[in-house]
This record gives sequence, structure tokens and C-alpha cells, in this order.
Amino acid sequence: MADLATRRALPRPLRVRLRPRRAGVVTAGLVLVVAVGGALLAPIVWPLDQSAVALDQTRLAPSWSHLGGTDDLGRDVAHRAVYGLRVSLLVGAVAALVATVIGGLIGGIAGTLGGRVDRVLMRIVDTVAALPHLLLGIFIVAMLRPSLGAVIASVGLTHWLSTARIVRSELLSLRTRTFVDAAISGGAGRGRVLVRHLLPHVLPRLALATTLMIPHAVWHETALSFLGLGLPPHLASLGNMISDGEGSLLTGAWWASLVPGAVIVVVTLAIAVLAARWRDRLDPRVRAELQL
Repeated sequence: MADLATRRALPRPLRVRLRPRRAGVVTAGLVLVVAVGGALLAPIVWPLDQSAVALDQTRLAPSWSHLGGTDDLGRDVAHRAVYGLRVSLLVGAVAALVATVIGGLIGGIAGTLGGRVDRVLMRIVDTVAALPHLLLGIFIVAMLRPSLGAVIASVGLTHWLSTARIVRSELLSLRTRTFVDAAISGGAGRGRVLVRHLLPHVLPRLALATTLMIPHAVWHETALSFLGLGLPPHLASLGNMISDGEGSLLTGAWWASLVPGAVIVVVTLAIAVLAARWRDRLDPRVRAELQL
């Protein structure tokens, strides 16, 4: 009762901000568990031969036998969407991890050393940030030829900028804290201070940055595959499926693009909702307000 009275005493904008959105978080969690579980278990419970075609069953509308309909080659769209989600999540997770490692290293060096090193690295970050990510990603894929590794490299090498800035700003803020001054006064070296006192505060931010980056990486892979510069055409990915289904729209087979597109939107939105909740919990000010 006291907590309820305290919340009611707060201004309305703050009450709206602090109002628990448990239903949305639980729904997003269930969606993500079902999506990831289905993608991981698909080869066991729903095997797929990606080279198999059925030309006598092309462009069938969604039905009980084919929940997502069939495409121009008679392949089950829902079946392939599950495998496409598997590939897209793999690309997104690995690319986000690569971007986090690169951004964490650059931001860590800039925030730890400071001075001229910090200024040089931040100018590099600003220069890369001025370039359009998609065009830079297309250039990287063109240099490496379309493949799974090329797409991961394209996303990882263009999405590390925000992580570098977050890590740098966090380290610069931590360096002014009392416990860091106390550790230095006690004779701790720069490496010990970094490992024992700074990294434990930065790692949760890095983990959150990686999670927030996965939806961006999935959309980036989808854009490259849609342009024909992503994964090989024979490999089922959500981007390839949307690109393949583009021609079917003219014949009325809207489901060939709608199903993989809906899967991308729902799954990435679920990841974004959970990551936003996690971000609020990590912020000390928000956490303190939520405990009112």
C-alpha cells in the first residue's frame, strides 16, 4: 500500500514512465523463446531439404497443409522462414559480437589512455560515422564476395562506433570516481585498476550493447540479401526470401514476402523490448526510481 501511495503521489509523466510493463516484457520473452527454440530445433523436428522443389505446388495460398503458402518453386514459405530466421539470428549474433569486441577495444584504449590517443581514435570514429553504413557494408561485401563470412564482416565492421563511444564515456566517467583514486593511491597499477575496478562496471554495458545491436545486424543482413549482395541465393535467409518473393507480389502471392517480413519485425521487436527493459535496469537513476 505504501508503494502504491508513493507512486500515486508522483507526477503523472513519472508515474507513466515507472508503470511496469510486465505484460509486454513477458510477451516479448515468450516470442523470443519460441522463435529461438524453433530455429535451433528446426533440423530435428522439421527437417528441410533446401534444394527440393515442387513445381506442381507453386504459389499456393496459406492453408493447413502449408501455413505460409508456397513460393515460385513450390517450397513451403513458413518452413523456410524458420530456417531463414536461424541463419539471420546467427549472422546477427556473431556480427554483433564482432562489433562489440572492436568497439570495446577502441573505446577502452581511448578511455584508458586519454590525451592524444583518445583524440586520434575519436577522430577515426567520427570519420567512419560520417560514411553511410549501408554503402560501406556493400563495399565490404563486394570486396569479399557474397558469403556468410562477408555479411558478418560487413555488419561487424560498420556497427562498432556506438559501442566505442559508450565504453569511452563510461571509462572517462569511472576514472573520476573515488574508488579509482583510492586504488591508485594504494599503489595499484593502471592494468590492475582497469581489470579489477573498471571492467566490472563496463561489461554489463557491453553485453547490453551487443543485445541491442542484434536487431540492427539482422536488418542489415536483410537489406544486403534483398539487394542480392548478402547470403548465397540457395541459402534460406529472411532477406533472401523477401527478395525472392518480390516478383510474386505481381501475381498476387503476397505471402511469399509477408511471412518472412513479419518474422523479422516480430523477433527484432521482441529483442528490442527486452533490451530496453534491461537498459532501464542497468541505469542507476532509473533503477532507483523504479524502487520508489
